[in-house]
Amino acid sequence: MDQLRNNVNARSLPGSNALYGSSTVSKEQGPLHRRPDVVKSKQGFPHFRERVWVKKLVHDRRIHFGTWNIGTLTGKSMEIVDVIVRRKINFMYLQETKWTGEKAKELDSSGFKLWYTGKIRSRNGVGIIVDKEWKKDVVDVRRVGDRIIVLKLVVGQDTFNVISGYAPQVGLAEHFKVKFWEDLEGVLQDIPQGEKVFLGGDLNGHVGSVARGFEGVHGGFGLGEMNGEGKSILEFSEALDLSIANTWFKKREEHLITYKTNSTGIGVLKYIESCNF
Repeated sequence: MDQLRNNVNARSLPGSNALYGSSTVSKEQGPLHRRPDVVKSKQGFPHFRERVWVKKLVHDRRIHFGTWNIGTLTGKSMEIVDVIVRRKINFMYLQETKWTGEKAKELDSSGFKLWYTGKIRSRNGVGIIVDKEWKKDVVDVRRVGDRIIVLKLVVGQDTFNVISGYAPQVGLAEHFKVKFWEDLEGVLQDIPQGEKVFLGGDLNGHVGSVARGFEGVHGGFGLGEMNGEGKSILEFSEALDLSIANTWFKKREEHLITYKTNSTGIGVLKYIESCNF
C-alpha cells in the first residue's frame, strides 16, 4: 500500500464509500481467462490478478471527488451546484436521484453537466456531475439499471473511469444485493487493463474502524463496527484490488459521521475529496 499512498493523495472529508484502483483485468477474445496469480476472495470474484500499477499520469492535476445521497434531485440541482463550487469538486457522485431515464443535462449556466440513470421516480437512481474543466474529456457513458453509472474519460494518453454506485439497503432481499455486486463486478471486468478506476457512492455498509484482516484495502482509520454489508465491501475491494480511500487518513469522528439515527448515531460513510495523480 506504500505505492498507493505515493500515487494517490486522497483527503477524505465527511465520510465516503470511495474505492480507488487500477484495472488489472486480462481478456483474450471474449470471456475472461484466469491467470496463475489471480486474486480470489472468500466470495469469489476470480478474474482479477495482482495490482499492476500504472506510472503517474502525465497530467499532474488534482481531482476532487464528492458523493452525496441526495434523497431526490428534484429541486436540488442549484443546492448541489453551490456545494460543488464551494468545495471545488470536479466530480460529484449522486445517489437516490429519483429521476427516470438515461440522459445527460447541462446544469443551467454553471458549466456543469449531469449524466444520470433511473427507472422509477419513487426510488433509486444514480448520476455523476462533472465540472466544466473535465466534462469535455468524457468519451463514453455506461448505465447499468438504476444503481450504477460509469463515465470514461480520456486525458491525453491516459484513461480513467468514474463510477457512481448505490448498493441496496440492509433490509432488502439478498438477491437484490447479489445482483448489485455482480453487476458492479461485471462493469469492472469490462474496463481494460491499466485504466484507472474511481468508484464512489452509497454502498450501504460499515467497514469498521480497524482493518481486521483487510489491511491491504482498509487503512485503519474507519468508524464504528464492521457489519455484514461492510465485510462484503471489503471482500469485494480485496478481490478486485481496490482501496477504500477514506480509511487511509485520520479524521475526527464528527467528520466521519454523515448521517445520524437516534439509536446508533452512526451513518453511512459518503465522502472523498481529492486525489492527486
